Formats: sequence, structure tokens, C-alpha cells
Amino acid sequence: MYPEDLKYKDTHIWISADGDIATIGITNYAAEQLGEIIYLDIAPQVGDEIATDEGFGSIESVKSISDLISPISGTVTEVNEGLMDDPTIVNNDPYKEGWMLKVKLSDVNELDDLLDVSGYKETLG
Repeated sequence: MYPEDLKYKDTHIWISADGDIATIGITNYAAEQLGEIIYLDIAPQVGDEIATDEGFGSIESVKSISDLISPISGTVTEVNEGLMDDPTIVNNDPYKEGWMLKVKLSDVNELDDLLDVSGYKETLG
């Protein structure tokens, strides 16, 4: 349910890093808590800068609207445009097809501040 090879933020965001390129999405827990996702707004475009702990968009479900908070800083290299047409992909596959952003990290050392899978599970109670 929570891949071991990812890093996590207690705001229910996961991150996968390959060198200085990071992929960002929401966790399965977040997707389940939200319920059916009906709208996704990812604000930054390719080339835009995002900063740690700042919003990069919002996600709306039949239950609520939640802000998406960046776990790292960097330059957006790719946005998953397919989610705009079909946001339910996030419900069905949050860790593969449901990724949201790819970012060139400003500082790879920021990854050290994120949780491993066991630390993330502890935040769930």
C-alpha cells in the first residue's frame, strides 16, 4: 500500500527521486480519505519554481477540497496533464499513473528531511 522506495511528507505527499529529478504525488491514504477525486488543479507549469511547504495546487473530491503542498524545492520539468482530463487516475493508481509533477531539485539534501515509509506510517496513527 505504501511503497518502500519512496520518501513521504506528513501532508500525505510522496516523492520518488532519480538523481536530481523528483516525481511527486499523493499517497494512497490521501486518495482514500478524499474519496472520488473530481477535479485537480496543478498551478505550476514547466519551468516554474516551486518551494518546500508552499502550495502547488489543489485537489477536489466529492467530500472536500485540499491544498497540495510541495515537499521539496525546484524547477518543474513536467506536469501530468492526463490528470486534468481524468483526475480519478489518482484514486486508481496514486503511485504510478497518478503522479502529479516532476521537479529538478534545487537541493537534493532536502530529501533527507522527508520520512521513510515506516516514519510515514507512524503519522497515520
